[in-house]
Amino acid sequence: MSAAPNEHQAGTADGFRERNYMPANRPPDLARGGVLDVAAGLGFEIVCPPQVRAELDTGAQTGPAPIRPTWLLVVNLGRPLDPVARATMDDAEAAVIQLALEQGIPRVCVDETKARQAALVAGLSVTGSLGLLLLAKERGLLPRLRPVIEHIVGAGTWYHPQLIERILLAGGE
Repeated sequence: MSAAPNEHQAGTADGFRERNYMPANRPPDLARGGVLDVAAGLGFEIVCPPQVRAELDTGAQTGPAPIRPTWLLVVNLGRPLDPVARATMDDAEAAVIQLALEQGIPRVCVDETKARQAALVAGLSVTGSLGLLLLAKERGLLPRLRPVIEHIVGAGTWYHPQLIERILLAGGE
């Protein structure tokens, strides 16, 4: 399932409550795009489970620069990670969904198809990294989306070309 360019509609005026979740494996992509700290200016708290923090730490050990944004709050899960979720998706993404359900937060930010589908089935709203970038542009934190997206894609992240075009169109580019 791909993200819709207007994926931040439900909830408050712009669709976000005070808390939202950083995607399980996307902080490195935002860092590659040079916009990691833009997330801090979106006006809501971004939290992640320890599994996401572990992925960031493991990535730092295998090559990418360490990613330790001061605004990323690690919140422990209230119970062990669901084994069915672990069997169907990455542990970090399963933990993001479980944490949202435990905390009663209606929206997650995940990019992988299986995680997006699972979140929707669980009754959560979904946004992705490109949705966060679009929100940042709408709030005046980014002057243009295209160079950021091109930089992220050039660094090795794949997004469906139609999704990219929808996001760019929604952002007026």
